[in-house]
Amino acid sequence: MQLLNTLYVTIPESYLHLDNDTLRIEIEHETRLRVPLHHLSAVVCFGHVMVSPILMHRLAEEGKSLVLLDGHGRFKARLEGPVSGNVLLRQAQHGRLLDTAASADFCVAVAKSCIAGKLKNCRQVLLRGARENGREEDNAALTATADELARALARLEHATDLDAVRGIEGDAAKRYFAVLGLIVRPDARDAFTMNGRTRRPPLDRMNALLSFLYAMLMNDVRSAVESVGLDPQIGFLHAVRPGRAALALDLMEEFRPLLADRLALTLINRRQINAADFVERPGGAVTLKDDPRKAVVTAYQERKQETLTHPLLETTIAIGLAPFVQARLLARTVRGDVETYLPFCPK
Repeated sequence: MQLLNTLYVTIPESYLHLDNDTLRIEIEHETRLRVPLHHLSAVVCFGHVMVSPILMHRLAEEGKSLVLLDGHGRFKARLEGPVSGNVLLRQAQHGRLLDTAASADFCVAVAKSCIAGKLKNCRQVLLRGARENGREEDNAALTATADELARALARLEHATDLDAVRGIEGDAAKRYFAVLGLIVRPDARDAFTMNGRTRRPPLDRMNALLSFLYAMLMNDVRSAVESVGLDPQIGFLHAVRPGRAALALDLMEEFRPLLADRLALTLINRRQINAADFVERPGGAVTLKDDPRKAVVTAYQERKQETLTHPLLETTIAIGLAPFVQARLLARTVRGDVETYLPFCPK
């Protein structure tokens, strides 16, 4: 499996068009970047970015997605070619949502696995932060919250319906985000204080950074789901709603701590992102400035190239391929080839 690049365009008023077999980006009539199309799996545009119709057609013909997000990373539209994949797999996926006891049990089981993966990976973020922190009071708070997440995992095993699973996840997330700022270096804590998780729009710098990373992660996970032939709209944990990629959100849960939260903390602690890199908009919304966005995109792409050992397959993979591997495992679960979906929880 090849890890192709996703091109993220974050500079307003950029113009993307086709130049033979190359995507060319112009800003104020000056060429800033050329990328061969065969190197790309998708193009993601933030804010006011212009795309030529000829390029749109070419991307659709080659099965490469064009995703349009607003300046905060909120999904607006997606252009893609004819839907591919195994229709029998999608039929089985839709059948899993029938109003039967067996379908309800399947949905709860998958939901529990997704949230178990998220909680385990959140615990690792907190425990790693405690080991690297060096401040006794902070370490105690981080360790105590990690212990709370362990107890949440124990409660999760006994959850019997989706409401219970969602309640456990919501409580655990509140506790997790309450102490996440303790992993930030002391001189940056005032600038990156979180008053809970805020979205649409984010109301502080940490939330703005997380939302930006989550937007890129969401696109990658949705592509992974579609690559194996699953319907991204039909989820088991997240409720099905028009325009919501519920299954992609399900699978994304286990990757949030690994590919977004840890990277946000690293960028802040290494001074790659600072308080001056954000701007507050009218109404209180906080967003990244253009140049820092490019730095975050580069760091995210580099993070995806890092390798680790998949705990189930026991093979070394680039972490950017992990969503694609997990999507395949989820497809096997939907088909009934395996009994239980096992989330991605590297040690």
